[in-house]
Amino acid sequence: MAFLVIIVLLLLITGALSLVIVNQGTVAVVTVFGKYQRVMTPGLNFKIPFVEFIFRRISIQSRSIELEFQAITADQANVNFKAMLVYAVMNQEEETIKNVAFKFMDERSFMQALIRTIEGTIRALVATKKQAEVLGLRSEIVVQVKEHIDNTLETWGYHLIDLQLNDIAFDEAIMRSMAQIVASNNLKAAAENEGQALLITKTKGAEADGNAIRIAAEAEKVAAQLRGQGVALFREEVAKGMAESAKVMKDNQLDASLILFSMWTEAVKHFAEQGQGNVIFLDGSTEGMEKTMKQLMGIQQMKEMK
Repeated sequence: MAFLVIIVLLLLITGALSLVIVNQGTVAVVTVFGKYQRVMTPGLNFKIPFVEFIFRRISIQSRSIELEFQAITADQANVNFKAMLVYAVMNQEEETIKNVAFKFMDERSFMQALIRTIEGTIRALVATKKQAEVLGLRSEIVVQVKEHIDNTLETWGYHLIDLQLNDIAFDEAIMRSMAQIVASNNLKAAAENEGQALLITKTKGAEADGNAIRIAAEAEKVAAQLRGQGVALFREEVAKGMAESAKVMKDNQLDASLILFSMWTEAVKHFAEQGQGNVIFLDGSTEGMEKTMKQLMGIQQMKEMK
């Protein structure tokens, strides 16, 4: 009876040891006496007790780590990086799982190799760039690191899902000097823009003044032409009137000098009416009038001779 109980207990223990539950998102690597045997997938699995052993349970879910490290540029400036890495097992194929399980002694060794590889790749790239170039190379750094890391990770059974450089910062002294450079460049740009604006304003003002002068000159030219035409017409009409008056006086056997006398008196009347308080001196003596009449008659004779 006692023997039967022992047999039953052994069977129960053996049955319990033969059942293996693998959680979703993981696989289990089975070895036989230390040698790789097979891979258990998620769910209920069976193994041979005391012969097959679970060597390692491997998560096939995506994992992430955060990195903080320092690099030195080609011009000896220290750059502080903060990065986040997202990676996962490449696939569930047998060879991939074997690489993940047996490439490294343990998870700690794998993480150390991964971190050092990423840091080394970024440091090597940054060492070829100057500090002024680094801030503008964020995307280039990510692309080059991903290309290099992907090739390395594939040999380990992993692949890189994403790499983000969350922060790139220089030492405080360098950041202050860079801020001063940016401020001085902004001031320079502002001064250049102000100078360009002033030049445009002055140029436009000069063009406007030139256009105004040109328009005024054109207007003055036209006005002078019109004034000249008016004076010419006036003189022509006066000459016609004098000629007609002289003919009428001659036909009536009157002295033509009366016309000149009438013109002289009309001129004096016009001066008096339009003088606006100005003082005009005229020689009203008999000799002066006689002299004026002779001058007017001389002018008239010269016109008739023409």
